[in-house]
Amino acid sequence: MRGGGCSIVWFRRDLRVEDNPALAAGVRAGAVVAVFIWAPEEEGQYYPGRVSRWWLKQSLVHLDSSLRNLGTRLITKRSTDTVSSLLDLVKSTGATQLFFNHLYDPLSLVRDHRAKEVLNSQGITVRSFNADLLYEPWDVNDVHARPFTTFAAFWDRCLTMPYDPDSPLLPPKRIIPGDVSRCPSDTLVFEDESEKASNALLARAWSPGWSNANKALTAFINGPLIEYSINRRKADSATTSLLSPHLHFGELSVKKVFHLVRIKQLLWANEGNKASEESVNLFLKSIGLREYSRYISFNHPYSHERPLLGHLKFFPWVVNEAYFKAWRQGRTGYPLVDAGMRELWATGWLHDRIRVVVSSFFVKVLQLPWRWGMKYFWDTLLDADLESDALGWQYISGTLPDGRQFDRIDHPQFEGYKFDPNGEYVRRWLPELARLPTEWIHHPWNAPEFVLQASGIELGTNYPLPIVGIDAAKTRLQEALSEMWQLEAASRAAMENGTEEGLGDSSESIPAAFPQDMQMEETHEPVRNNPFPVGRRYLDQMVPSITSTLLRIEEEETTSDLRNSAEESSRAEVPINVDAQQNAGVISNERMLQNAHRNTQVQNNTTMELRNVAEDSGVESSSGTRRERDGGIVPVWSPPASSYSEQFVGDENGITSGSSYLQRHPRSHQLLNCRQLPQTG
Repeated sequence: MRGGGCSIVWFRRDLRVEDNPALAAGVRAGAVVAVFIWAPEEEGQYYPGRVSRWWLKQSLVHLDSSLRNLGTRLITKRSTDTVSSLLDLVKSTGATQLFFNHLYDPLSLVRDHRAKEVLNSQGITVRSFNADLLYEPWDVNDVHARPFTTFAAFWDRCLTMPYDPDSPLLPPKRIIPGDVSRCPSDTLVFEDESEKASNALLARAWSPGWSNANKALTAFINGPLIEYSINRRKADSATTSLLSPHLHFGELSVKKVFHLVRIKQLLWANEGNKASEESVNLFLKSIGLREYSRYISFNHPYSHERPLLGHLKFFPWVVNEAYFKAWRQGRTGYPLVDAGMRELWATGWLHDRIRVVVSSFFVKVLQLPWRWGMKYFWDTLLDADLESDALGWQYISGTLPDGRQFDRIDHPQFEGYKFDPNGEYVRRWLPELARLPTEWIHHPWNAPEFVLQASGIELGTNYPLPIVGIDAAKTRLQEALSEMWQLEAASRAAMENGTEEGLGDSSESIPAAFPQDMQMEETHEPVRNNPFPVGRRYLDQMVPSITSTLLRIEEEETTSDLRNSAEESSRAEVPINVDAQQNAGVISNERMLQNAHRNTQVQNNTTMELRNVAEDSGVESSSGTRRERDGGIVPVWSPPASSYSEQFVGDENGITSGSSYLQRHPRSHQLLNCRQLPQTG
């Protein structure tokens, strides 16, 4: 393959020079033209968010510097049609081969298939490789050669495969540059002037780039990993690996992560360190969850748009933009939820435990459409990842076969006791509650009036009252589930009777109108409580301090791994028509408070009854890779044509097992495959 032409190595989310199979293949073939094509318009509604674009910009600079040290440079192109740009590059460089690494989201699968077809028709050899997973999705199947439908079965199969993932490749010693005299780089603009000031703060906490990713991995393995099982629940410090942004952009090889962690596990075992075993297994499980997200996306490519359990398309979501606005601005009246949303806006990051808390509150308490929340995470997270985010939100929403029970609501107050027992996390991100004693920090609505006054808190003024009562939410959720089952049964009956369409798609169902500031595709799912749309304003995305004066926050994280910084200046804007009435220490919003001045004495008799809630498998970070396939042939992008139903059995152990909720409803819950999902978007 060493003919007269050079080879193009097409970088995407594999921005590293080590363990990069496409780059290694290009170097073996001869001269290399390294290319990155920026075509965000192709992503449609998933145009990268501000902080994600900031990371990409820094990572490309780092990659270009590394390539220059090896003898070549990175060519950058701005495009609206990636395949056409690849054709132009082939013509201008005289390349005879194209190498790239696999991606597994639906858009990339379609684009990559088109690239192979078009370039092959022009006589260009195209080869693709696995650089993102331990094992390719089509290599992991059950005994009947069908895709797994639960994470536990999938991950058990990965850990018992007859061959280990390949060892990571070393970086090339030298790269022979191809002729790029006729294809100059385009200047890529990743941020506008209004974004630069906010983005400048990100550099204080994060260091993008593949070599920095390796340093972060080494620091984690030699430090927090050994106590990962103990400390990962703590939201008030950097207790997770913080590797997910590096993994998303491919700065870090998951094969390398997997092998280094396994080596450390063996060393600890030889030393007789039994305590480290659980930590290693839990961390490897987080790698498995990211593997599973790609696996689900490949086998069910519309999982970011549709629930995998068919009956849940009938769930009557609450379409309420005022709720959505209060949630994303951190003004729900529940301190742990609000602290998480303030941190997300200010830093682009959330601890995986807090991600579960805020998303569960979004879906179960507010009962807002889960795709709204997923899209907001996409717009605001540094490690925004379509496959992982879709898996996480479907799990929380109970739309996976082994997802969390849909009828389970976790009270943010009790979640606060678990993940922020001293209230330090809440105090950092909600300075208006900083003076509140720890015993009241997660439920200020129960605090006596004199405590609130001494702490400078006036509920409903400088910190909001809860917008939804937990008791009311539980009742509303049960009503919604009952309605869902009725709609599902009617739809099934209509289909069996030969009616053209079921009730879920009938004209009587109201389309879920997405918020005006989120360009999301509409779906025809039943909805309720659809108020007059709230117009978008500039301050909608600003996180208010909810004080009567301008407030500037600059908090520096005390951990060695991460420092969170934030700046905010915004006048308080308390959500209208939200209030709460206390009843035995539990909130209810069924009746509004009638008095203009709060004159309530709360007896300190709240029963702290911590429920034994199942531990959530938070998707922290992960990914991997296996042997390259000769010829780069990827199987046809769809699972077997035959559909199948399973009776899902579960317990209280989260995503590692089936849902007990489904077990209590003995129906046939068909798992939708990509041929059953509407082919839209």
